[in-house]
Amino acid sequence: MEISRQIKKYRQEFKLSQEDLAEKIFVTRQTISNWENDKNYPDINSLVLLSNLFGTSLDILVKGDLEQMKEVIKMEDIAVLKRDSTIFAVLLAATVLSIVPLFLYMDFAGIAIWIILFGITMYYAFRIEKQKKIHEIKTYKEIVAFIEGKRLDEIEQTRESGKRPYQAVLYIIGSGLITAVVVIVMYLFLGKA
Repeated sequence: MEISRQIKKYRQEFKLSQEDLAEKIFVTRQTISNWENDKNYPDINSLVLLSNLFGTSLDILVKGDLEQMKEVIKMEDIAVLKRDSTIFAVLLAATVLSIVPLFLYMDFAGIAIWIILFGITMYYAFRIEKQKKIHEIKTYKEIVAFIEGKRLDEIEQTRESGKRPYQAVLYIIGSGLITAVVVIVMYLFLGKA
């Protein structure tokens, strides 16, 4: 929002006419009208008076509603993380489940297809990691809180940061074990056919 819209918005919120506002900050009604119609801008003294009168910071008054803009950006980031996570989950499942059939039945072409599929999966994994790093989220609880649009308090953040090294190791071991079991089972069933 530009300053003209901010002044008008706050003036209306405080139920002030242009003349009432002009009296309170020692300018004319025409000056207020000019500010609200983008014909000219308030000087620094008027900005300070407006800020005090409206009970807002100069930053918000001049730059607009920063919280609203941050919220829009945050919602966009959440949507991107959700989308990328869904794509990654589907690709990861396809990568794990397709390895044995592709290697057994398609020889080198199957290996090439699987490598391409693996590469795309890793691309989305790196995208998710980049988003997690930008928003300083690592643990499952932090990810869930972020997707719900919340933030953990300081105590919860401290607890979660203590879990990070252990969770990374557990994720690696768990992923490796699941992949190994799926590959062995698929090989046993498809290898005999």
